[in-house]
Amino acid sequence: MFWQKEIGIEFAYERGLSGKDITVAILDTGIYPHQDFMTPSNRILCFRDFVSSRINPYDDSGHGTHVAGIIASGGKYKNYYIGAAPQCNLVVLKVLDEKGNGTISSFFRGIDWILEHHQEYNIRIVNISIGTKPTNQTKEESSFIKKVNSLWDAGIIVVAAAGNDGPKNNSITTPGISRKVITVGAVESNHNKMTSYYSGNGPTDSCIIKPELVAPGSNILSCSSSPSGYFTKSGTSMSTPIVSGCIALLLESEPDLTPKEVKLRLYHSTKDLKLPKSKQGWGMIQVNKLIW
Repeated sequence: MFWQKEIGIEFAYERGLSGKDITVAILDTGIYPHQDFMTPSNRILCFRDFVSSRINPYDDSGHGTHVAGIIASGGKYKNYYIGAAPQCNLVVLKVLDEKGNGTISSFFRGIDWILEHHQEYNIRIVNISIGTKPTNQTKEESSFIKKVNSLWDAGIIVVAAAGNDGPKNNSITTPGISRKVITVGAVESNHNKMTSYYSGNGPTDSCIIKPELVAPGSNILSCSSSPSGYFTKSGTSMSTPIVSGCIALLLESEPDLTPKEVKLRLYHSTKDLKLPKSKQGWGMIQVNKLIW
């Protein structure tokens, strides 16, 4: 079953929504200028490299391109859009190298850049499909989380991955432990029952229920680092951009919504999968409830 059908995203497309004029910023390994980001015109509005200071868009890992495709690919597979918001714009900040490693410094520089330029590019959403195990440097009271929260405080919706360290409890990765951001876990269809094996579980050290919600995350088809190629990946890195793309559809419909209002709308727009709250949060996102 396609993830698009599982979350009812056709409801938004039938109402003419595509994420048009909404910009999503991605903190990841970069982006390859795949053909699916070039329709109806180049929708990669800006690329900044905080790892090697290169000018032109590139992705030496493939992870960032795959994430970007789930959000914004305009390509189709068996009549389904590959991207949740196939006409939204992208701003990509490369903060991780080809192995997916990065420094706190490069991550902070990426966030500072967004804070400085978000109005210029109409950045409404920041997708963070990366994470690290909480340490003294990255726990909730750390400067790391405070920096991520500064995006939310500036009126930008932050969507972060729950991480793939489940199914044990207290396995949410940073920055998903932040009580402000929207943290996304992953589920997969198993004999018509939605289950979650690897997705990070709450609660956090501060006893905050996480994740907020879940989305499909296994064998998700998206763009590769070649002109017209695709491949599948699994993880909360994939479920997170599904939610980011759905929020872009919502903001196209109701552009004045604040981060807090979007979070409340998501709370009322999920399907209970009968999993523990520590695994599913509110449940699986349902676009036919999200869009009014």
